[in-house]
Order: sequence, then structure tokens, then C-alpha cells
Amino acid sequence: MKVLICENHDAAVRRAAGLIADHVRGRADAVLGLATGGTMLPLYERLAALHREGLSFAGVTTFNLDEYVGLAPDHPASYRTYMNDLLFRHIDIDIARTHLPRGDAADPTAEAVRYEAMIAEAGGLSLQLLGVGRNGHIGFNEPTSSLASPTRIKTLTESTRAANRQYFGPDETPPAYAITMGVGTILAARECLLLATGATKAEAVAAMVEGPVAAVCPASALQMHARATVVLDRDAAAGLKLTDYYQNVHPDGEGTPFD
Repeated sequence: MKVLICENHDAAVRRAAGLIADHVRGRADAVLGLATGGTMLPLYERLAALHREGLSFAGVTTFNLDEYVGLAPDHPASYRTYMNDLLFRHIDIDIARTHLPRGDAADPTAEAVRYEAMIAEAGGLSLQLLGVGRNGHIGFNEPTSSLASPTRIKTLTESTRAANRQYFGPDETPPAYAITMGVGTILAARECLLLATGATKAEAVAAMVEGPVAAVCPASALQMHARATVVLDRDAAAGLKLTDYYQNVHPDGEGTPFD
């Protein structure tokens, strides 16, 4: 695992966006796993800016990590709406090559199986982008998730639902279930890139990077990935004990990641 600690929030976002841009430039047929949430907002703004500067996503295929069970794609709080509004409509990607689970599928379990098969049919993920929840979840793989799990339905914790309540109307209740890529699906990606910023993520980051590999912190499974890079700002890195080492290897988050 490569740990890149950047000077501040903006530097971390730019570093992560630059790594994605390098990946896309190097692979005309890149298959990106994409994430949602507040951490990704400035990252997608930066990718849109890079597109305006010449970065093309024309040959890229994407698979998002998850979607709420019960939400139609056009629901304002769906992740399809999030992705369309914040990234896809601002770049030159073919919308037919952008994929999310169907939250309103009649049979969510069958939809999860179908989605896992679609990823395999695309040749697997060449790069999976991740955030980390305050309880250590990646995707919607909540604590105690199997570290070998495929795409499936997961029950969301109350803390996750509370964190996402802001995206729903005052008379709406955040869904209790989601279709999510499994930890095993994520680990099958050829490269993983996780972005975490802010002091509220420091505890989860410390558990992910320096804690034991354990289902209580699903993100810790990234320790077993051969080509995982974690991009942090100083606030998110505040709980790490080996900061001096990470900075020695990658001063201010620079240097070659993944390898």
C-alpha cells in the first residue's frame, strides 16, 4: 500500500485526479470503478476541468460501487443522478458505457448477480476509486462484511444512513439497503485508489492503513492489494503513527504510486 500524504485538501484532490487522468491517458479502454459521497465532489470537479483541458473519456467504461435499493435512476438522491449531474454530463464519456446497479430492480438479488457478471464481461476493473466511511466501510460494505464478498445486498448501519440523510428530502427516509460491489470485487481491480480528506476520517484511515486486516474495518482489506494507493491530506493522516516513513518515501505525496 502506497500512502501519499499531501499538504492540504486541494493538493490531495489534485493528486488523486492526476492519478486517474494518468490511468485514462495510458489506457484508451480503461474500466473505472467509481465512488460517490462528499469526498468525491471536488475530485469530479477537477476531472471535469481536466477534460476541458484535453483529457478524453471517450473510450472509458465505468461501474459505480453501489446504489440504494428501491430508488429509481431518476430519483434526486440516486447515485445515477449524482454521477450524471457531477461528472458524466461534464465529460465526453458515452453514457451507455456508464453503469450502476438498478436500485429499482424487481429482484435486487438477481440484479446484484447481473452487475457482478457485467464487470467480469468488461474484463474487470482496471482502476477502482474509493472513499472510506467513518466506520471503515468501502462501498456499502459495512463493518463485519466478508472480505471475499461479491456484489450483493447489504443492510446499512444507522450511522451510514444518518450521514446520508442530507441527500434526501425532509419527508423521506434514507433506504435501509443497498446493492454494493463486495470487498472481493473491489480487491479484484488491477489498481485501487482511495481518497480521504478531513479530520473526521482520521480514525478510519489509521485503522485502514495501520490496523489489523479485519472485517470490523472493511477498508483494511486494501492492505492485501498489490497495487493500492491511498491519497490523504494532513488532517486525514493525523492518526497515523508512521507518517515520517510515508513522507520519506513520498514527500508531500509525490513520487510513483501503485508500484
